[in-house]
Amino acid sequence: MSEEESPDIRPDTQLVSGGRRKEWTAGLVNPPVHHASTILFDSVADMRASIGQPHRLHYGRQGTPTTWALEEALTALEPGAAGTRLFPSGLAAIATALMAVVKPGDRLLVPDTVYAPTRAFCDDVLAGLSVETIYYDPCGDIDALLDPSVRAIFLESPGSLTMELQDVPGICARAKALGVVTLLDNTWATPLLFPAIGRGVDFAILACTKYICGHSDAMMGSVTAAPAAWNALQRATRAFGQCAAPDDAYLTLRGLRTLGVRLRRHEESGLKVAHWLADRPEVARVLHPALPDTPGHALWARDFKGASGLFSIVLKTSDDAARARFIDGLRHFGIGFSWGGYESLALPVDLDRIRTATRRADEGLIVRLHIGLEDPDDLIADLARGLARIAP
Repeated sequence: MSEEESPDIRPDTQLVSGGRRKEWTAGLVNPPVHHASTILFDSVADMRASIGQPHRLHYGRQGTPTTWALEEALTALEPGAAGTRLFPSGLAAIATALMAVVKPGDRLLVPDTVYAPTRAFCDDVLAGLSVETIYYDPCGDIDALLDPSVRAIFLESPGSLTMELQDVPGICARAKALGVVTLLDNTWATPLLFPAIGRGVDFAILACTKYICGHSDAMMGSVTAAPAAWNALQRATRAFGQCAAPDDAYLTLRGLRTLGVRLRRHEESGLKVAHWLADRPEVARVLHPALPDTPGHALWARDFKGASGLFSIVLKTSDDAARARFIDGLRHFGIGFSWGGYESLALPVDLDRIRTATRRADEGLIVRLHIGLEDPDDLIADLARGLARIAP
């Protein structure tokens, strides 16, 4: 958002105008890509005056107009936020945000449905620093876990792979009353569908690699902080030397401009495909937060402004070879990690090694789908052929 704009403009307008200050664009529509490490100063006094000043060139790691533009644009989407910092990946953003909060001897609450690399960071890094991670049922009551040693609560809603919803505003309200910090991985919804800072979250985290960038050609993470959490985020970012590449920031900012129209198409196509799958005899369940029979749907209807294109299905088969036949023969669905790009993806899901606090019923094997920007009727026809390959 430029300095001349009103702070109450609507999100779609913010997507187009955010970060486009005149001093950063120099008359161009898009802020240029600034590659920089060393910054040259006119004098010692000028160099000293740059220390710690926002949006002032000091050293490449502290950013340039390219990265500042993206940070400002993301902050504008979170009313009440103090600022945003960028990271070279979503996991780097998660790790730095957690390290900004916890210290040896602390306990951290993490939903059992969390993104697997987040779990690995907790188990492999935080455990070695004497930070205890307690994995909790995202659909359960965590009040019994909130003893004085709990420093932070990590949330992810919907949960990775199986799409459980959490009462984020309720958990944040209880956490604030106890002085506990909250962090939310908000990648599925983005601030357009769930403005997290306004719902009480202290650190709103995005894997911008996914929907924000939207084209599967850049790695980027971000953390947007509430005012009380901002200084801690800045200190940790500086201490770990975290910074984002200007080329990736440029691509991510370009993707951000079309986020609104892309998310609406992902939602529309995703729901069309999900409803079709729900009626298929080969499918036991569709795990999509916007479908009424998905656990936590009432929370989605209360808190979210829409849905994205990522959901999972539970097949009736327990034959892994049959699931592989279903996925391998799909024409319009790629097989790959990540999601949020313009292309559709299908991925087999196995939970045995990444769930410790909850157990799911043995309903069948899971496939995660990301519905891209292709014609949904073509995707449905493709899925129909795939399900025919595993029909009994």
